[in-house]
Amino acid sequence: MAIMYDSLLVLAVWMLVGFVAVAINDGKAVQGPWFNSLLLIITYGFFALFWCRSGQTLGMIAWRLRVEDNDGYVLSLKQALVRFFGAMIAAGCFGLGYIWLLFGKQQRSWHDYWSNSRIVQLPKISKDTH
Repeated sequence: MAIMYDSLLVLAVWMLVGFVAVAINDGKAVQGPWFNSLLLIITYGFFALFWCRSGQTLGMIAWRLRVEDNDGYVLSLKQALVRFFGAMIAAGCFGLGYIWLLFGKQQRSWHDYWSNSRIVQLPKISKDTH
């Protein structure tokens, strides 16, 4: 579900970038490899910013998840890059890279292994009423 939340946020960012690009292009549609590359770079930047800063995207915060390296620290830019492109490969193989976490001993997806990272479930915050 965190992926769904984050997908909506990325879609909103894409729409904003598209709006600006169309405005710069005198109201004409923008397409092609340069624009698609820009969207890919912006998408990586979105995830890398969150993963390298706090380990949590907004969707991950909502579901109390955090990505961290195998030692419990936030990811490096290199790890974020490997994780980002690895996630696309994992999804592109009919989702097998994600399904893998259901059957593996460590419950990690392919891109977790490749980037030396893991997803951890954070505890619920207890509301102390005194």
